Amino acid sequence: MNEKEKLPRSLAKGVAGYEAPPVRQAATSAREAWRVFGIMSEFVEATERLAAVRPAVSIFGSARVTPDSPYYRLTEQIARQLSDAGFSVVSGGGPGVMEAANKGAFEGKSMSIGLNIQLPHEQKANHYQDISQSFRHFFARKYMFVKVAAAYVVMPGGFGTLDELLEALTLIQTGKTPRIPLILVGTDFWAGMLDWFRERLVAEKMINAEDIDLLQVIDEPERVVAAIFDHYETRGFGPLPEEHELLLNL
Repeated sequence: MNEKEKLPRSLAKGVAGYEAPPVRQAATSAREAWRVFGIMSEFVEATERLAAVRPAVSIFGSARVTPDSPYYRLTEQIARQLSDAGFSVVSGGGPGVMEAANKGAFEGKSMSIGLNIQLPHEQKANHYQDISQSFRHFFARKYMFVKVAAAYVVMPGGFGTLDELLEALTLIQTGKTPRIPLILVGTDFWAGMLDWFRERLVAEKMINAEDIDLLQVIDEPERVVAAIFDHYETRGFGPLPEEHELLLNL
């Protein structure tokens, strides 16, 4: 047996040239087709359930903070004030900051919505939701956060929070979604990241200096609410015709 014959078939032929047996190919194709239908059903169901949720503010933050954390209490206060001001509050539907956001909204005058993601750990739906929508796919869930939001409030958090923040920044920066208030809460928490944005991304021309202005840093609940109202002072909360077109083509 030569050296090539000792290799697995995929390596001997080259991975790109390897062909799965016909039965396996058919099974894989069928699974992929049904997966597409599953994704479509998530979009359709979520769109129908959240159609009347306007105006809304999406709040992001860590799943790991506990109810005795200052971040939890601050999130609850912000969500309560947003709810009493007439905004539905949308969170990831899980524990930590997400629970605090739903709890504050649930105790207020407006809707509390949770967009829960099925994960092997950390994510369990909290009990403070008027609407609880579950997702298997991150991108379908992230789309709904963007679709319904008149503003984003970003509390301290980890990789998931950073993912949501940078996704929102990218969509707004590139004009794929309308410019809406994007508010970071926690001056001390976010200071290092913002310094790095200026000292590296701006200084090395990876982004424009004015891109930093897409972000606001506000720590007081009443100022968070005021900043959102200020943004929409001369227009309604609903998307303008050209903005509606953007969201349709997101």
